[in-house]
Amino acid sequence: ARSRQLYIIERMEENGYITAEQAKAAKAEPLALRTSGDKRTLHAEYVAETVRQMVFAQYGQDTYTRGLNVYTTIQSSEQMAAYKALRQGIMDFERRQIYRGPEKFVDLPDDPKKMEDAIDDALEDHPDNGDVMSAVVLEATPRKVVVVRQNGEQITITGEGLKPAQSGLSDKAPPAKQVRKGAIIRISQVPKAGWEITQLPEVEGAFVAVTPQSGAIRALVGGFDFAKNKFNHVTQAWRQPGSSFKPFIYSAALEKGFSPATVINDAPLFFDAGVTGGQPWEPKNYDGTFEGPMTLRKGLAKSKNMISIRVLQSVGAQNAQDWIAQFGFDAEKHPPYLTMALGAGSVTPMQMAAGYSVFANGGYRVNPYLVTKVTDQMGKVLSEFTPPPLDESARAIDARNAFVMTSLLQEVTRSGTAARAQATLKRPDIYGKTGTTNDSMDAWFAGYQPTLTAVTWIGYDTPRKLGDRETGGGLSLPVWISYMQHALQNVPIAEPTPPAGLSHESGDWTYTEFSKGGGVSSLGMESRSNNSSEQLPANDEKKKILDLFKN
Repeated sequence: ARSRQLYIIERMEENGYITAEQAKAAKAEPLALRTSGDKRTLHAEYVAETVRQMVFAQYGQDTYTRGLNVYTTIQSSEQMAAYKALRQGIMDFERRQIYRGPEKFVDLPDDPKKMEDAIDDALEDHPDNGDVMSAVVLEATPRKVVVVRQNGEQITITGEGLKPAQSGLSDKAPPAKQVRKGAIIRISQVPKAGWEITQLPEVEGAFVAVTPQSGAIRALVGGFDFAKNKFNHVTQAWRQPGSSFKPFIYSAALEKGFSPATVINDAPLFFDAGVTGGQPWEPKNYDGTFEGPMTLRKGLAKSKNMISIRVLQSVGAQNAQDWIAQFGFDAEKHPPYLTMALGAGSVTPMQMAAGYSVFANGGYRVNPYLVTKVTDQMGKVLSEFTPPPLDESARAIDARNAFVMTSLLQEVTRSGTAARAQATLKRPDIYGKTGTTNDSMDAWFAGYQPTLTAVTWIGYDTPRKLGDRETGGGLSLPVWISYMQHALQNVPIAEPTPPAGLSHESGDWTYTEFSKGGGVSSLGMESRSNNSSEQLPANDEKKKILDLFKN
């Protein structure tokens, strides 16, 4: 950069653009270099690409020649908090994985100069990925590894920093997985252990946060690293939501006379081959246990599958399919079968953010948006977007429904599968739901504070098991909490007030017209078997969706 600076100044002087005195002064000016570690660097690559596509669709080639300025809804500090939180969550998961071995091996000559060149060439082909840095091993034993970085810095890794790669340091490790001299590996700095050996993750993730009153997107991270994978998981990844979808089924149930105090039997269900049109189906709870009668509130907090299935049976799968469309979901991606109760359909993280925003804002449908205005190089406004007001034309569900669902989702973050949320953030106005699909292939947390909705997803691009013990509460919830700790720093606690038309009896809420025994007081107390075929899949659909969800 310094060489180029001097060359340009000299050419300007030679061609008469500046005087000799100006050239001398310019050459004396120090260069302010911006490095990849500069804290001012905003990681919004997925946002930038999304905006580029949107603007190009409207302005064509003028996008690149007209000098357009595009203003977005992104909050820079929240964007950085989201970026760091998602990467940290994925790297925490990576530490629990089996070490896959070095990325490549290079021969290191004895001649120092040739060795230096070989190291530079090798690391040039394996650039740093943010804080996941590349290095070449100079020395390796089970107790100590010495590596060198591209700048010539040597780093010694010992103790806890070796644990993630312990299998690769064993004498019995296969040659392709052994950490030895000439191996190209990844290292990162951790607060307590100093430097540690790590590896680039194979798993992916997504994070999006929106203002529920307007749909303005405040933070969007479409994956672990844009340079590594440009697929935007927030908008393009259609994944099964698992239990994070249950609140929309429960919302439909409130309109049919259910209340948080409705007692439902968490008991086994069995559907024989005559009902399913194929193999018998005996769904299970995540932990494999059944706890008998419990309230709907407790059933959602503990994410009981039997409770959700019984609720959907009573509501009617077709009614539920119609209901979820009001939140912005594609009805055809959620077939009207009982498996809908377990989140067997397909959603994007952006859809989930829009859906949960309906609960957060009191029942209104909002469409997430990213661009507020576009101006030309002179500042003239070419286009501008103002979100429509939240009036009755935007209403998706009754305000009572949104309030009661918020109360139920508060229980999830207070005593249920996401209790860590309130315990860590130390505020009651936190609402949400975990989701873990069958064999832990997708891990979700979707939740909100009344002024902010956020959704986290983690999984493999080609779906496969994350691990037997990996759940939405263990994987995605910590990412969500980390972001919220930053975003809610100066936001006052705001719990919604109950709207008209609700009664409070027996310690919980119910619609006034369903009070005093007028609603559904209990469900599923009769027998273990069920012979209704109305909401079960036909034989040609069976294979697609009978691989059901644990949580």
